[in-house]
Amino acid sequence: MSMDTLTPLAGEVLKKRYLARNYRGETIETPADVFSRVARVVAEADQLFDARASVRDTAARFEAAMTSLSFLPNSPCLMNAGRPLGQLAACFVLPVEDNLESIFQSLKDAALIHHTGGGTGFSFSRLRPAGDTIFPASGVTGGPVSFIQLFDAATHLIDRNRIRPGANMGVLHVSHPDIEAFVKAKLDRGQLCNFNLSVAVDDPFIDCVKKRRDYPLVHPRTGAEVARVPAADLLSLMAESAWKTGDPGILFIDRINRANPTPEMGPLEATNPCGEQPLLPYESCTLGSINLTRIIDGESIDYRKLESLVHLAVHFLDNVVEVNRHPITRTGEWSRMNRKIGLGVMGFADMLILLGVSYQSEQAVVLAGEIMSRLQQYAEAASAELAARRGNFPAFHQSVFPARGVKRRRNATLTTVAPTGTISILAGVSSSVEPVFAFEVQRRIVDQIYTDVHPLYARYRREGREIDKRIFQTAWDVSPRWHLKIQAAFQKYTDNAVSKTVNLPESITVDEIRDLFLDAADMNLKGITVYRDQSHPDQVLSACSMKNEECS
Repeated sequence: MSMDTLTPLAGEVLKKRYLARNYRGETIETPADVFSRVARVVAEADQLFDARASVRDTAARFEAAMTSLSFLPNSPCLMNAGRPLGQLAACFVLPVEDNLESIFQSLKDAALIHHTGGGTGFSFSRLRPAGDTIFPASGVTGGPVSFIQLFDAATHLIDRNRIRPGANMGVLHVSHPDIEAFVKAKLDRGQLCNFNLSVAVDDPFIDCVKKRRDYPLVHPRTGAEVARVPAADLLSLMAESAWKTGDPGILFIDRINRANPTPEMGPLEATNPCGEQPLLPYESCTLGSINLTRIIDGESIDYRKLESLVHLAVHFLDNVVEVNRHPITRTGEWSRMNRKIGLGVMGFADMLILLGVSYQSEQAVVLAGEIMSRLQQYAEAASAELAARRGNFPAFHQSVFPARGVKRRRNATLTTVAPTGTISILAGVSSSVEPVFAFEVQRRIVDQIYTDVHPLYARYRREGREIDKRIFQTAWDVSPRWHLKIQAAFQKYTDNAVSKTVNLPESITVDEIRDLFLDAADMNLKGITVYRDQSHPDQVLSACSMKNEECS
């Protein structure tokens, strides 16, 4: 691979974020070197299980998949494999208990993780509410929001050379007495710039909303009910804040825990920064995505190629669990105990365009379900094959799988649909399962703004092919409920969750967002995130009109 085979934007991203530099800041790698370096390091795990394994052959297969842009792992793997940090996972969750020792230990651990390129999620639901007495001292606590502000400030101060900005998820259960303060925490534009916020909503809350009943707020330390609030009003407050700022999102926490593969080891209370990866405290997950445009054969989908790519990707990601060098001992221990991996997809919208299918159609929903169900099936087979040679994940007998008759499983989870923000730029395709944001955009990469024309759109124009607006649909052409239909189709066959932003026009109302939250609950989703256009003054992507040849 050379820079000539990449889009101009992909080349810039590689230079700014991935290529190694010497102490003078000079680039000392080529794009081909990146994939060779990563493939070699990840393939070395094979010899830990079979001394006769050919690392060279495995590395060649891994490198070919990455060089062809058919499969790419998460950014920390591309950045750190074969380098001194050696930390290859994207997602971490850390515990926050109701004492200063736990709070500041997690703050320290988060700093170490951010320094290596990982993102962190926290549930602040165990912290006592603002104004509560602190014993044995006679002071009062500032509550969860004050500690989220502390974590946010620390993230801002960590020097990561602005290559991969610090990212966090803050979760608060809807029953917490400080829930209103949490929901409104981002209304001050200068607050919590390094945090996404999500409310953990349970089934009883949704039931109370639908029946117009009050919902109890419960003191997390004592378990006592401290107040009752109209559930519908609280959901409306969430919708109003999301209308203004994009936060909070919603996690349907009971739905998440019904899919918890290791319930004996504790409940899932938090996710990674983009919400697609629920994890137990101290767990991490390494992610990777298959480029769906690479499995198109004329006007059909080559499922044999998809199967081959899935088997290779599961092998790759399981190896990453083995060779990953964790900055915190406990994350290494928990990550190897459950060996969670998250294989997903990118380029779904581009695949639809190549097949002549509208994103906003039942045919697209059917294709989404078919692709993800096949991917899940192939991943389960690949994990079973690895388990036959390498053993089940250590916590297998504390998992749900023996009761289901599963005898071999190398990984507690296998599939996750991540946002693929940066790796989809490298691959030159649409991100994740999202519709194309816009076919001409301005993107902010590190500290510069780039004008980018979507590669497939540019190719069709260059070849003089028809730009059918029914097929070339942007995120703004797709109605909110079709966004949810596609998300639900992928979620049905995904172990973890689906990172999906419901892009909304500037004109949408608060009541319409509130209704979307209820629709998402009824559609068995694990979470929902909405973003109203122009609700954030410095959004990363800015749409340009398709009617114009150039962006202003």
